[in-house]
Amino acid sequence: MSTAPPNTPSNATPSATSNATPNATSDPSVPDPHLGGVWERVAARVVDHVLVAVACALLLLPLASVGALLPQPGGYLLGAVGTLVASALTVGYFTVLESRDGQTLGKRLLGLRVVDHAGRVPTREQALRRNLWTGLGVAGVVPVVGGLVGALATTVAVVLILLGVLSDVAERRGWHDRLAGGTRVLHTR
Repeated sequence: MSTAPPNTPSNATPSATSNATPNATSDPSVPDPHLGGVWERVAARVVDHVLVAVACALLLLPLASVGALLPQPGGYLLGAVGTLVASALTVGYFTVLESRDGQTLGKRLLGLRVVDHAGRVPTREQALRRNLWTGLGVAGVVPVVGGLVGALATTVAVVLILLGVLSDVAERRGWHDRLAGGTRVLHTR
């Protein structure tokens, strides 16, 4: 019989589930050794975004090809549909995988897992709130400036997340972790 807490995969390692306290020393200037490193988290996100981009490109290439042949506004409408689909796939990828077992493919590769404030796998709602910013590219549906607005909004979100994680030495939480109710990224190995 498994002794894993509810909503925690039975194969989760102790370091990924048992350390729900802020850190062993209670000194906010000393990071919890179980927390995933900042650059490990960045690398995992890069891996994930490359995978999602390749999947979106392969999936949406036929749509883009047809859109390029259509007169306006048909081409624009197909481009807008493609942007909506790509944004939904991106948000969906992170939400589904993080709420399933706390790991995206990038996190799994780098030995990281997302947990909620109690050390459990995040709920679907928490994972959605944590990753909603990944869909800011949806602004690309706005003619002329949408792509730029979406790219700038995503860049600002990433910079603010990175600054938040870097400044929170004890918990390494970004604003997206706080928005999700206090999620953390822990080592699984």
